[in-house]
Amino acid sequence: MSATVKRAESVGQGPLYTGAAELNVPIRASAINDVARMLAGMEAYAGQTAFAAVRDSSAWPYHQQQMNAMWSRHERGRGERIRAWAALEIGDLQRHRALFYPFSGPDFLFANEIFPLAETYILCGLEPAEPLPDLRTLSPGEVALGLDGLRNSLSSITDAGYFVTKDMRNDLQSTRFRGTLPVLLAFLARTGATVESVDIVQLDGTGTPVLAGVTGGAAPGLMIRFRSSMGSMKRLFYFRQDLSNGSTRPGGAFLTFVAKQGYPPALVKSASYLMHDSGFSNIRTYLTRFTPGIVQDPSGVPYRDLVNAGLTVDLYGNYQGTLGIFSQQQPDLTAAYYSGQHRVQPVDFGFGYLYNRSTTSLMVARRR
Repeated sequence: MSATVKRAESVGQGPLYTGAAELNVPIRASAINDVARMLAGMEAYAGQTAFAAVRDSSAWPYHQQQMNAMWSRHERGRGERIRAWAALEIGDLQRHRALFYPFSGPDFLFANEIFPLAETYILCGLEPAEPLPDLRTLSPGEVALGLDGLRNSLSSITDAGYFVTKDMRNDLQSTRFRGTLPVLLAFLARTGATVESVDIVQLDGTGTPVLAGVTGGAAPGLMIRFRSSMGSMKRLFYFRQDLSNGSTRPGGAFLTFVAKQGYPPALVKSASYLMHDSGFSNIRTYLTRFTPGIVQDPSGVPYRDLVNAGLTVDLYGNYQGTLGIFSQQQPDLTAAYYSGQHRVQPVDFGFGYLYNRSTTSLMVARRR
């Protein structure tokens, strides 16, 4: 277990850190976890009933039943198998203290499945981190609608393995449980974590996270401190970050912050093939030059760029082309599976857009 320093607390009645209050998140850890477990469809810890009005609503039993079933499907279909694969195949990358997950949105689930030992998780996406509603003021109809929207959003990644961005935005933005924070809290609770604190942060010019406030109705970034199911203290950063060249530059605050975490390995999944476009060359170049390894599906860095960067590439699954809604086919990747140039191993789970295990593709690229 890594050494940690307890988060400072105010000596008076007021909060020392105001970010939680601006996000309508309770200050006390026990109450934060009551919210997280409520959103995740889990029973409250003994003695924690701050949100009994939600749990006593007519919508709660159905939400709990559906969330339990959803989680069970994920565990049987992917979770157990992905954890076993990762422990066997990328143990060297798992030992790094941080993980960088660009284009992730609020997908803490797969970050934790594949890199369970990381102490710092860096997630980013275009989805906002908005305040929670005041749960005490919601009507029964608002509770039911909010839980339904949250569940719909979560089901896309537990069942299909990825967020459908447009659907997620519609599901969350149309209810009182808006933005990425409810999703992150639900995933943390379901993975056995206990949340210690939630703060609003932004990056200064040196790539250092500093405390901030809500602007324009959303937080620029979140820092969530939590304990894993094994008791180790960890941090989860989520930044609303455009990764196109106009907003993410070499030496800029965001990539500097990532590098300061020890040049961590990267996970890329269901990234809409954006790095196949010249407008995302900065993030593509960062990944191929400065990460010790990349675990990705074909929607990440193009196969040819991994090879041209001199990375060693191991292939898993059986790539037969991408989904019809995308045009970025990679015939060189198809050929690579049969060329004998790379180590090729089967997998017993689907991953990313190619969620059918018979046609899925997974690449692990490492610096030599």
